[in-house]
Amino acid sequence: MAKITVIGAGNVGATCANVLAFNKIADTVVMLDVKAGVAEGKAIDILQSAQTLGFETRVIGVTNDYAATAHSDVIVVTSGIPRKPGMSREELIGTNADIVKNVISQCLTHSPNAVFLIIANPMDTMTYLTLKATGLPKNRVIGMGGALDSSRFKYYLSEALGVNYSEVEGMVIGGHGDTTMIPLKRLATYNGVPVSELLTPEALDKVAADTMVGGATLTSLLGTSAWYAPGATGAYVVSSIINNYKRLIPSCVYLEGEYGEEDICIGVPAIIGRNGVESIVDVKLNAEEKALFKKSADAVRKTNDVLKDIKAL
Repeated sequence: MAKITVIGAGNVGATCANVLAFNKIADTVVMLDVKAGVAEGKAIDILQSAQTLGFETRVIGVTNDYAATAHSDVIVVTSGIPRKPGMSREELIGTNADIVKNVISQCLTHSPNAVFLIIANPMDTMTYLTLKATGLPKNRVIGMGGALDSSRFKYYLSEALGVNYSEVEGMVIGGHGDTTMIPLKRLATYNGVPVSELLTPEALDKVAADTMVGGATLTSLLGTSAWYAPGATGAYVVSSIINNYKRLIPSCVYLEGEYGEEDICIGVPAIIGRNGVESIVDVKLNAEEKALFKKSADAVRKTNDVLKDIKAL
């Protein structure tokens, strides 16, 4: 009987829990939040749609009661704060590092065998922190950046082509940031046909550029970060773990020589199954793509260095 915990009942966490329940991915979904009543209220709201939508998943909302998360198979961590006006990067990382370390520690007390899916930002660095601070096996810590970025890439590709969203394939690797992600234009396809044969280089460059600022575009429109796609994408990754689908999903994972990088969590294609990261897929990058990946890794590593500066590691 599968059990999933979602830490943080904000927009992303609640959307993730709702999609998990609606798609019957787990028997039980627990939402935990620090603010009294939020997780409880959203759990009730979700359950009041159960009869209408036809699912029987048990959804539980709790305030800081980690005992309720016991024996979870997968724990999704969305907790953390967004960067506020006047807040330095070091302050943001320091605050969220403290939150994530506390969350992971308490979760492990009750679910020592869980796989962790990290959505909290800065995602690459929080994934690295989770792995280093806990000593967990690298297969049990996954960052959900590449999956979301790839979903946005496929959206912009389908819009440019004017075709069905489900028939387009594309992958984004590298860091989860406006300047660090790498949409692999060369490998994108529409029903097996290389997109480079269907779009002009200029159109394809625009798709890549739009993808890279996809999150920022939504923030400027909404006045806050997006939540439907991040929440649903989190649930998609969880379903691959729970059901052992072994999907190929671009994910932030720990590298030990793969893609020429060591001691870093960054987005690369990985097989995601019951054990978490089942394997890392070695996609042959060309010289330009290798250079971009190296640049992205250097930027992510620079952010990771802040963890040492603030003594979070």
